[in-house]
Amino acid sequence: MPLDPDLEGFLELAQMGRLTGKSQPMHTLSVEQARREFEQTSAILDPSPPGSVAVTELTVTARDGHVLPARLYRAPGTAQLPAIVYIHGGGYVVGSLDSHDSICRRLAASGQYAVFAPAYRLAPEAGFPTAVNDTLDAANWLAEQAGNLQLDSRRITVAGDSVGATLATVLAITAVKTPQQLAFKPWAQLLFYPVTDTSRQRNSHRQYAEDYLLETATLEWFYQHYCPHAQQRLDWRVSPLLAEGLTALAPAYISLAQYDPLYDEGQAYAQLLEASGTAVTLQVQSGLTHDFLRMNGITSAVAGIYAEVLSWLEEQR
Repeated sequence: MPLDPDLEGFLELAQMGRLTGKSQPMHTLSVEQARREFEQTSAILDPSPPGSVAVTELTVTARDGHVLPARLYRAPGTAQLPAIVYIHGGGYVVGSLDSHDSICRRLAASGQYAVFAPAYRLAPEAGFPTAVNDTLDAANWLAEQAGNLQLDSRRITVAGDSVGATLATVLAITAVKTPQQLAFKPWAQLLFYPVTDTSRQRNSHRQYAEDYLLETATLEWFYQHYCPHAQQRLDWRVSPLLAEGLTALAPAYISLAQYDPLYDEGQAYAQLLEASGTAVTLQVQSGLTHDFLRMNGITSAVAGIYAEVLSWLEEQR
């Protein structure tokens, strides 16, 4: 299927900005510049997220004493709810609670689920495995505080996009591989265009290397900041596709973008989960690129994706 026409127009404008020198590829910027530009895209991609959702600011203390910000999103007037732990993407280098605020609002707006969004420390200031440890600590904190927050600790879904999805897979695998490290067993997984193998490139890395929002060179830039040593990329907590001896995990909903350098490794990870006995629902979003979940203001196709996700979660009850 060709590119979504609205998204194609947006990408053409972005390309024009490069030709006129108004913007540059992320991997050519400093870390500080890249973070600023990424944050600024949020208001363009989804300028009008649901405003009625109640947002509570929280803090989580990590194992080394570092205090991490977090947020809890829920529709007003809701009682005890199942929870979605939503972990933001950004290549471990960019991204924040603010950049992915619209996603959390849209998942919480129906009133069916509360959304817990934890922050984690970014690279290069904090390299591997800090993001993994921060995410585990935040997830365990949520399980401990579920009753106080009026959340159902028996139904916690782990979710995320891009490397946020990678961190969600870490939680799901940890729950089975080393269950003593996680205080709950995930109810389900929502994995949007996950990074599953940083150790090699596949055909989609070459086919969609440029001009489709996320660039292959930018991926490498991210990985160099987070995993400066090649051996780190072979760790399953960075490349879950390399996890060995997997048994059945929580049911997984995997949503990939057709025009994404990560497409092939996403397909490969879905196959690995199926081989492990995990129930997998794989959706390929035709005509869309990486980061589509933040694009409600660009293309009308995104609203239907959220509806499908929430419908799938209800089927897991």
